[in-house]
Amino acid sequence: MTWQTCSPSALRIFMSVEIDKQFTQGLALHQQGKLAQSKVLYEAVLKANPRHFDALHLLGVVEMSLGNSDAAVNLISSALKEKKNATDAYYNLGLALDAANRKEQAIKAYDDCLRLNPKNFSALNNKSKSQRDIGKYQEAIVSSNTAIAIKPDYAAAYFNRALALTELKQWDAALDSYNKAISIKPDYAEAYFSRGSVLKEVRRMNEALDSYEIGVNLKPDFEYSFGTLLHLKMITCDWEDFQSNVFKLIENLRKNKRSSPSFPVLALIDSLPMHYKASEIWVNDKHPPNSSLGAIGKLKCKEKIRIGYYSADFFNHATSYLMAELFELHNRAKFELIGFSFGPNEQDEMQQRVSAAFDSFIRVDHKTDKEIASMSRGMGIDIAIDLKGFTHGCRTGIFAYRAAPIQVNYIGYPGTMAADYIDYLIADPTLIPIKNQKFYSEKIVYLPDSYQVNDRHRVISDKTMTRHELGLPKDSFVFCCFNNNYKITPDTFDGWIRILNAVEGSVLWLLESNHSAGINLRKEASHRGLDPNRLIFAKRMKLPEHLARHKAADLFIDTFPCNAHTTASDALWAGLPVLTCMGESFASRVSASLLNAIELPELITSTQEQFEAMAIDLATHPTKLKAIKHKLERNRLTTALFDTPRFCKHIESAYTAMYERYQADLAPDHIYIQPQGSI
Repeated sequence: MTWQTCSPSALRIFMSVEIDKQFTQGLALHQQGKLAQSKVLYEAVLKANPRHFDALHLLGVVEMSLGNSDAAVNLISSALKEKKNATDAYYNLGLALDAANRKEQAIKAYDDCLRLNPKNFSALNNKSKSQRDIGKYQEAIVSSNTAIAIKPDYAAAYFNRALALTELKQWDAALDSYNKAISIKPDYAEAYFSRGSVLKEVRRMNEALDSYEIGVNLKPDFEYSFGTLLHLKMITCDWEDFQSNVFKLIENLRKNKRSSPSFPVLALIDSLPMHYKASEIWVNDKHPPNSSLGAIGKLKCKEKIRIGYYSADFFNHATSYLMAELFELHNRAKFELIGFSFGPNEQDEMQQRVSAAFDSFIRVDHKTDKEIASMSRGMGIDIAIDLKGFTHGCRTGIFAYRAAPIQVNYIGYPGTMAADYIDYLIADPTLIPIKNQKFYSEKIVYLPDSYQVNDRHRVISDKTMTRHELGLPKDSFVFCCFNNNYKITPDTFDGWIRILNAVEGSVLWLLESNHSAGINLRKEASHRGLDPNRLIFAKRMKLPEHLARHKAADLFIDTFPCNAHTTASDALWAGLPVLTCMGESFASRVSASLLNAIELPELITSTQEQFEAMAIDLATHPTKLKAIKHKLERNRLTTALFDTPRFCKHIESAYTAMYERYQADLAPDHIYIQPQGSI
């Protein structure tokens, strides 16, 4: 018996029919959302015909839907080798490359799509997003405008244009675009959230809250919206459902939900594990390591260590007020200083002073994160100091690309960044006891006094401001707190009320960050049975006059869990004692760090009960408070806190220790700097 076989041509026809059948079944499953099953059939098609364009393309789409963006890029790229003029494949390749954080290549893929179909408004809109993601904001606006010209009712294009305008701080134009997107698509939750953020920037707080609340109602689980809305409420001292919201935030973080940016958490929860978790979720999502520049090569040992300071705050800002003298004092025989400024070009007094202190001061606000990191590498930066962390205006992406072989988190963000590419965090023994090192991804650099640098040349105005001029009662005891309003929690406020009730006729002098906060705090005082007129609000004023008005107060009482930072230094520099309560987190131990450095540890408490008792004791025993004020006056210029030359020696020793470990091919490790005398 002999077997009959098909002819070669008949076999090819049979195989082709089977392949088409498998592909059709896979496509049907794909359209039903059964991705795993469709993937099996597409793979079967490709096993029989590795050059099957549709199977390569759609398997790439499936992989992208499953979160495998690198596999998607490879498959769709292979498909395009088989069919070079496939518009949809170029479009999907752009999506996959964008998801893989390969933004420049994504833009090229969208351009290839648009070369074949210039009217593809979706490709233009997605191109705008990729351009914005790498900081090409003007180009992003052009792409959005082109999409809008093709499709005038395209809400997503107005939204993307608004996002780019927001990055350029063109607030009015951004609001117009958000409003247009919302008018076209009234349920556009993302547009409400982003509009709320712009309204916050222009200090239209009630409108910002309204916009955010509409967004949350439309999309309750939208990423990071819960914590952002809670932070907006804290800025206006709107404490409705505060405790339940904080409990929910903690639960969301425990579940690894993208519930809040990391920064707002610092002022809500005194928990190192929660601070770490919030940063970890944020950085892994928004700023994961990016290897597209390749590994950074080993730098040769130099005579001068090249330090790069990176900030958006080189102008009249708290960071520059603290750091200006340090920049001026750095030992130029051992260090070369480069300032990378991605903030506003204010040309104010502090920007002129700071820029003159650097060996090179480079404006990089027009450059992408990748371009700045590449520039830093090209300049041979040895140590890159991030002065922003996760605070407003940060550019964490620069460090995700590895701008320098040694990267450091300092002064801007009071906590861990939970980023593998940040090697060190500069702190001190008060801020981070050794037992707490496990809650920080960075290796800790321990300075011997306080982590916080100060400028001895901060001018205190000689203008005499009477209590009457400042709206204060002449003979009352004046407690004050000039911290930002978002740091005031209901528990902190309850403690303040108890203190005021215990000290007859006393008043509390607060900074009014916004009008709504003042209204809400007076309302909260009334609800607690206190005359709201015992709360007095100060407006913002220039720093010399602000420092001078501290003389009208008797005692600064701190917030918890996020302490006074620069505001504590301001008060101590102006001669006003600061009473604080210390917790476990970095943010809750800053005032204690400063008080230890100025040798006033008696003003550090560790429980709310101690804090209130000491505030009342000092207010009702004038001789005790007078003795502390005299001690502060003696210590102000004779202890470590305001000894900037001493601080400069310490931080330069830290930089040298980091650099020596690097040159010896040793991994970063905790560094302990020994005390040194002043210059």
